Amino acid sequence: MSGKVFALITALFSGVAMAVQGGMNSALGKIIGLLEATFVVHGTATVIVAAAVFLLNMGNGNLGRAGEAPWYLFLGGMIGVLITYGVVASIPRVGACLATTAIVVGQVSTAMLIDHFGLFGLQKIPFTWVQLVGLALLAAGAKLMLR
Repeated sequence: MSGKVFALITALFSGVAMAVQGGMNSALGKIIGLLEATFVVHGTATVIVAAAVFLLNMGNGNLGRAGEAPWYLFLGGMIGVLITYGVVASIPRVGACLATTAIVVGQVSTAMLIDHFGLFGLQKIPFTWVQLVGLALLAAGAKLMLR
């Protein structure tokens, strides 16, 4: 299996996990509250990742280089909180399918810009009209989900 195929399969399973997680987090939010659920989700994740890095030595061993990273790269944690809160808040109101569809449209359109401009030091992948058609079809599919 090629590296690209493995990466796509990994991404597919990540999408499955995100949909399941969104439903679970939203159900938790109904019981304990939106911010409280966001806190529990990130607290649990912190404990699990800390165990993987410090107890199981699963990391790359480069945590000491954190000071070399530009400051804005550390905003990912804050953005993760916003993502979790947004998912927890939206799914109970519009359902997992519609919320996830909107999330995917937002992800893909933003990812196209990140690729096109090579943001965050990533390789530049130019925006093409075919991608624009794909995004339009994705958005049209999202609109159909509203019905």
